[in-house]
Amino acid sequence: MAIRAKVDEDLPAEVADRLREAGHDARSVVEQSLSGTPDDRLWNIACDERRWLITADKGLAAKWALEANAPDGVVLFRLPRESRAGYLRLIELLLSEFSFEGEIGSIVVVTPDAIRIRRRESDI
Repeated sequence: MAIRAKVDEDLPAEVADRLREAGHDARSVVEQSLSGTPDDRLWNIACDERRWLITADKGLAAKWALEANAPDGVVLFRLPRESRAGYLRLIELLLSEFSFEGEIGSIVVVTPDAIRIRRRESDI
């Protein structure tokens, strides 16, 4: 299943590239000249565009549990130490081991060891 994704500026440009190579419609915050956009505004843009929000920003991802209005889903990349190579390994892990099918509205936390999916209580 192809998704529409918004890749946050805290991730390398190659994350959006890999999503596109895998057949997804990915746009990055940087490519769209949205760098420095406040989190609330970025959240609303992802919602309005009906895109998955892909980020390493825990604060931005935490909005998922608090906001009634949510993007199609949120992917949160978590690394013990941030690095370009680490984020590229996480996008490869996500693309090889996760299906977005049936996960609209979920938050997906990707670490080097696991992919965890959390659904809104109202969706369970």
